[in-house]
Amino acid sequence: MSARPIEISNLGPVRQLRSGRLPRRLVQLFAGLVLFGFSIALMIRGNLGVAPWDVLTVGVTRWVPLSFGQITIALSFVVLLLWIPVGERPGIGTLANAFIIGLAVDASLVWLPVVDGWLPRAALMLAGVVLNGLAGAIYIGAQLGRGPRDGLMTGLARRTGRSLRLVRTLIEVVVLCVGLALGGTAGIGTAVFALAVGPLTQFFLPWTLVRRSQAD
Repeated sequence: MSARPIEISNLGPVRQLRSGRLPRRLVQLFAGLVLFGFSIALMIRGNLGVAPWDVLTVGVTRWVPLSFGQITIALSFVVLLLWIPVGERPGIGTLANAFIIGLAVDASLVWLPVVDGWLPRAALMLAGVVLNGLAGAIYIGAQLGRGPRDGLMTGLARRTGRSLRLVRTLIEVVVLCVGLALGGTAGIGTAVFALAVGPLTQFFLPWTLVRRSQAD
């Protein structure tokens, strides 16, 4: 039996809230965002390289006296300004994404210990990558609005007519280069994340997606 196709809706905020199963979807959204922040903290503690956007955040911490999570929140709203020319529509999940991930990162870093040794650090890094893919599928599957960075990707793809894969790659290359220029650091974890997070999210999404046929 063939798998059902994955269909991510592109609804405005009011229709997102009227799509049904709202309590389940809200719980799923917030759980996914908290887990997403925790996964970032795992990669930071692994200290073997973080995702390109997080390289940028680390770079900004060299220049601005704010925590990693606070800068994550600030950058989210900077990215949201870029939604205006590309015509993306925010939802409740967009604003939740902008705040909760940064708060979850800072809270996780408070109690996650710094570890030594290649094996413990590699374990934290790999766990962070896998959980990031799962967390992304969880909050995307709630269908309550894209995150700021995801919306920039989809908006640019729609405006330019280019593929999502190409647009995402170009965005992350630019972000990585700016982050490195600001003093951020990359490593093997950055490469592992870039190669693995897309397939992992795609793998988990069929189990987390609230389909329109169920939500209407």
